[in-house]
Amino acid sequence: MFMSKRFNRKLLVICFLALGISACSSTDDEDEDLKVAELTEIKALFEPDVKWDASVGNGVGDYFSRIQPVVAYGKVVSVSREGEAYAFDEQSGDQVWHADLSDIENKRGFFDDKEPALISGGVVAGINKAFFGSENGEVFALDIENGELAWKGKVKGEVIAAPALDSGKLVVNTASGVMKAFNASNGQDDWQIEQDVPPLTLRGISAPVIAGGGVIVGSADGSLSVYLLEQGRQGWTVDIGEAAGSTELERVIDVDSTPLIYGDNIYSVSSRGNLSAVELRSGRVLWQRQYSSYREVSISGNSLFLTDVKGHVYAIDRNNGLELWSQLSFTNRGLTGPVPQGNYVVVGDFEGYLHWLDQDTGEIVSRHHVDSSGIHATPTVENNVLYSQARNGDLEAITIPK
Repeated sequence: MFMSKRFNRKLLVICFLALGISACSSTDDEDEDLKVAELTEIKALFEPDVKWDASVGNGVGDYFSRIQPVVAYGKVVSVSREGEAYAFDEQSGDQVWHADLSDIENKRGFFDDKEPALISGGVVAGINKAFFGSENGEVFALDIENGELAWKGKVKGEVIAAPALDSGKLVVNTASGVMKAFNASNGQDDWQIEQDVPPLTLRGISAPVIAGGGVIVGSADGSLSVYLLEQGRQGWTVDIGEAAGSTELERVIDVDSTPLIYGDNIYSVSSRGNLSAVELRSGRVLWQRQYSSYREVSISGNSLFLTDVKGHVYAIDRNNGLELWSQLSFTNRGLTGPVPQGNYVVVGDFEGYLHWLDQDTGEIVSRHHVDSSGIHATPTVENNVLYSQARNGDLEAITIPK
């Protein structure tokens, strides 16, 4: 997970993470902590079936991105980092439309070089539109029937997480701490707030979620907050992260995962600190357990599913936070967040494998290889079909036996 730093310290942090960690690891224990788990043979209970596959441009390459396909209005919509947006028929995988967000207004001249749109936030769909955000602070709304531009907006800061859409408003959170609401129909500015951002943060932000008339979002300071949807006025705030250690790196406590709303409760986790259950209306903490993650938390029945920073997968009772099982076979494999599909929970890894785990036991019951470029974004499941997009843009629709 990359880190970002204000002013000239950004490069220093990236170099430290890319080169310095292994160089500084001098003991056997530290080397063991960095070791990537090898996949072992499993006894597969079923063979996943690729219903259809398609290509979403050049995907995201080696860049940070959590772009996930979205299913809406009988279409599967996704986008590449360069801005090649596609809609595919949900049943057949046939291309319905294609739009180039890098030149959506057709202003590029014949001799002009193509400048990538740097899409990293999205996709979200609703009110017959598909919405995307870019690292340039641009927000695009396309007609979901034909891919034509409905409106285009601007926000101060990089949009690297999916917006939230509800009650006619599109709420966009940015890496600079600015959160802005647009009229989702026409793109008119509604309200804007600025949140404090610590000097050192993870290269990621929490996607906002709208529920109960409020916008719930995690922050880089380790907190979870609610803002009133109508005016953007802040309501309650609760601490999720728990800083420990003497260095800035050790005290990074971002809440980067999307808050999970289930009934009257919110479930949220910090990159260093706690998995917490919080009452939606009051912000009262119901329980906290020590787990650290920047991936999405999912739910099925009474079980929460979580991938921690080491690549370990856990099932946790949503009522009291007690651990039901753990799967430790994927250490340092860059796992995605887990997503339920049928009686299983699915994670992807950096080598492009999808793994199906039994929801009741955590046992690995099936495996499928999408592409060696790797899977970084949590797959999408809709109508019991799983959609997984590899880093190179390969998109597969996968079914499993019922």
